[in-house]
Formats: sequence, C-alpha cells, structure tokens
Amino acid sequence: MGVTCTAVAGARSAANLQKWLLVFEYAVLLTFCGYGLFKGPHPFSLDWLNPFTIPSGQALAQGLLLSVFCYWGFDATFSVNEEIRDPKDASKAGTITLFTMLALFLLGSFAFQRVLSADELVGHGAQGLTFFGDRLAAQPLAALPLIALTFSAIASLQSGVIPTVRGMFAMSRDRTLGPLWLKVSPKYGTPAVGTVVICCIAMGIAILSLLIPKIGDLILASVNAIGIVVSLYYALTALAAANRFRGALRESAGEAVRAVVIPVLSALFLLGLGGYLGWTFYTSADHFEVSPDNGWFMLFCPTVMLLSGFVAAAWAKWVRKSPYFVTGLSTVETDPAPLGAPETA
Repeated sequence: MGVTCTAVAGARSAANLQKWLLVFEYAVLLTFCGYGLFKGPHPFSLDWLNPFTIPSGQALAQGLLLSVFCYWGFDATFSVNEEIRDPKDASKAGTITLFTMLALFLLGSFAFQRVLSADELVGHGAQGLTFFGDRLAAQPLAALPLIALTFSAIASLQSGVIPTVRGMFAMSRDRTLGPLWLKVSPKYGTPAVGTVVICCIAMGIAILSLLIPKIGDLILASVNAIGIVVSLYYALTALAAANRFRGALRESAGEAVRAVVIPVLSALFLLGLGGYLGWTFYTSADHFEVSPDNGWFMLFCPTVMLLSGFVAAAWAKWVRKSPYFVTGLSTVETDPAPLGAPETA
C-alpha cells in the first residue's frame, strides 16, 4: 500500500523514498562486504572469475539468466522521461546505474566467497545474506543485512511498478491498450488508476505464490521465469534499436558497430540464452507439477506471461483496430494528459 501511494504521488516522492532506502542499503552492504572482503577465511581464487569451472552448460545458462535478472530494472530511468526536466538525465542515470551495479555485484561476490564456502552458499540459498551477516557480527548488528534486504525488496517493487505503469500509459496513448491506463490524476499528474490496478495484480500474484511454501523455492522460480521474459524483451528491444538506427550502416564503421552490430549480437545472445534454458526446462521433466524443481512448471510461468502479451496485442490490432499496427506511430497529435506536469524533477 505504501509503494502504491508513493507511486501515485509521483516520481519526486518515489525518488525521495528510494534515496533514503539506498543510503541505508549501501551503508550496510559496503560495511559488511568490505569487512568480509578483508577478514574472510577463504583465500582469493581466480576460479571465481573463470566461467570454465562451471560444471554444466545449464548451470552456466542459469547463472547468465540470473545476471540478466539482477540487472533488470536499470532501464526504469528511461520510463520517466516525461517527468524530468531533461531526458538526457535519464540516459546518464541509466549508464551510471549499470556500472554502479557491476561494482556492487563484484564486491558482494568476492566478499561472500571470502566468508562462505561453496557448500554454505548453496545450502543457504535465499537466506545467504542473513547467514553472511551472522558469520561477521553478533546480534543485533547481524540483523542489519536482513533489514537491508527488506528495504531492497520494497525499492525493487517500487522501481518495478513505476516503469510498468508508465509503459502501459504510453501504449494506451498509442491506442494499443485501453483507455483505463490513460487516466491521469489531476492532482499529481501521474497514471494513478493504472498504478492501483498494477498493484492489485501484484497482490493477486503474491497470493498465488503461496502455492510454493518455501521462500528459497519461490525466489528460484521467480528468477527463472522473470529472467527468461526479461532476456526476451531485452533482445527484442535491441533488435528494435538496431532497426531504428540501421541508417548508421551507411555512415562510419564505428557508428555501424555501435548502433547496429552490437545490438544485434546482444539480441542473438539473449535469444539463444533464453531458448537454451527453456529447452533444458522442457526436457528435464515428463509431467507438470507446481514446484521449482519441475521443468514444465518453470517453463509454464514465462509462457503465460508471453502469451498474455500476444493476446493483448491481438485484441488491440483486430478488435480495437489500433492504427499503431499500420503506421507504427502514435495517433495522438497532442498529449491528452501531460504526465507528471505538476512535479517535474
């Protein structure tokens, strides 16, 4: 409910909340990981950076998919262009976020492996951060990583809700979704109705997730399902970007590589990664069961997500008769509701 209220109130309120959450999270993370990096009993090993030590192709694919999932959300800054003074700030923020996350992931990876053995990392799974804190400090200080993890979940939920609703708003403005998502709060200038709807859907999914009783199993299922979907839409976005800037092929070689070749190669890699992991899920089971150990269930979740998108697109094209599918352009000549106008940040 709190996340919904801050999202409805606008980007400024959400950014202020995120700022204080991040200050606490980074302070805890840097303190514990920095301490563990120097005090951990396990020596540094180059194998930590060697992908050839991974025991199987499926394990490598799952690790790569996990990395895609971890980076999921950095593009949230690109979804609020209409709510900031200069859209270039969003591009700068996204780039800074990428390298900041890379540094934090490397720090956390080295610190965890310095403090915990491989068996301990595997055995504790989703509770790894809590166990890591217990190994480095006594209570109540050992509880700080758990509190930071809770704050991180709140921040992640918020950073997921806001760009999703803004994307829905954009599609509604282009008439590929219904008018519900175009309803803007006259007080805050945000898509308030869509925000509430998304949060209600999230609550429904949370209730359904109770079918998986163990938090570790639930996280595993969520990461795999969302990771496949994220890798697919990142790949499609890369292909769309390459198509949009295909004119760079007629310019310098450097421009062609940066604008077309790299996005295409990235898209092919992500499509191959998602396809390979989906195939391993399909061939790993012979029956369906609601369990993160069941490959058909692991494949079922992202399939439902993808099919729901196809259904929405088919409805927009053949039932709503959206001109967007013919012209590829927005049919709105003037913005009917200036999103975020009251409080640009």
